[in-house]
Amino acid sequence: MARKPKKGYFVKGQFVAEGSEEDLALKREAKGSEGTSKTDLKRESVELQKLGEDLLGLRSALMQRLTSQGHVDEKLSDALVHARQITNFEGRRRQMQFIGKLMRKLPEEALQAVRDALFEQHSGSASETLSLHLTEQWRLRLIDNDAALEEWVTHHPDTDIQQLRTLVRQARKDHLSDAKSVSQGLAPRQGRAFRELFHLIKSQLTASHA
Repeated sequence: MARKPKKGYFVKGQFVAEGSEEDLALKREAKGSEGTSKTDLKRESVELQKLGEDLLGLRSALMQRLTSQGHVDEKLSDALVHARQITNFEGRRRQMQFIGKLMRKLPEEALQAVRDALFEQHSGSASETLSLHLTEQWRLRLIDNDAALEEWVTHHPDTDIQQLRTLVRQARKDHLSDAKSVSQGLAPRQGRAFRELFHLIKSQLTASHA
């Protein structure tokens, strides 16, 4: 009597019997691969929706550049405008899901352009904040001691030295008056020289890094 053929399948030319250890191992591997794929898709979906949310805060000039270059189409642009107008939590949540869906349809080139625009905005903001901090540090140092004034002139010889000395001298007087006001429980006035000194320093720092 002929033996009943085993049920199975071939993998790379090798027969794998159903129910065998190799069959079970392959099925576990396939199941694991499928699970990983779904996880990756879910993570990508969340990331693209977050990217869409970040687009809501993109400066108009950068957004116009994306639209003019064709990276953000009219449908996505209108969806973003509408999302900014929605105040209802549930309505906004649904709108952001819709934006996420539109983001998933964008080609990789467009997604990279969006990421670049967001990075450009973030870098610009960080750079501006650093510049303001550096300007403030120099203003306080110049008011506090003459050594800082000499150091500034060494690093920035193109500065109008006479104007700088005049502003520093007046800012020091204003600073003393402010300290007296504070001791009396009054708010500091921060006179014109104090403000003009800040603008002078900032303009020189900007010119030196141009």
